[in-house]
Amino acid sequence: MSGFALDPRLEADSVFVADLGLSQLRLQNDARYVWCVLVPRREKLMELDDLSAEDRAALIEEAVAVGAAIRAIAPVDKINTGALGNIVRQLHVHVIGRREGDAAWPGPVWGHGAVEPYEAAVLEARITALRKAAA
Repeated sequence: MSGFALDPRLEADSVFVADLGLSQLRLQNDARYVWCVLVPRREKLMELDDLSAEDRAALIEEAVAVGAAIRAIAPVDKINTGALGNIVRQLHVHVIGRREGDAAWPGPVWGHGAVEPYEAAVLEARITALRKAAA
């Protein structure tokens, strides 16, 4: 783990929540969605097949757990999980709570409208709730 470095764009667009077994859990700073990002704490990862089989399994389990945490803290109709990497090449997995009628529904959240950053108190409350639900 000594070579792990977070891509500056991920760092700029999201807030640290917790270190899980494999990944750093982050919250996208966009209050329109409950949008988490898992970033495996391994160096120079771009694709899922860059992970060992054990780490791939751990990443899937973490994504499932984060989806459950999102459902525990917010009313959502669907959990979207995806790893695109077209802009940020560092391997990361998005786990997003979606609601019918949200700002981008039914389309993808990427590039839809202007980001609405969390107010400080709401952000802290959301981080605390995610930490408790993901523990």
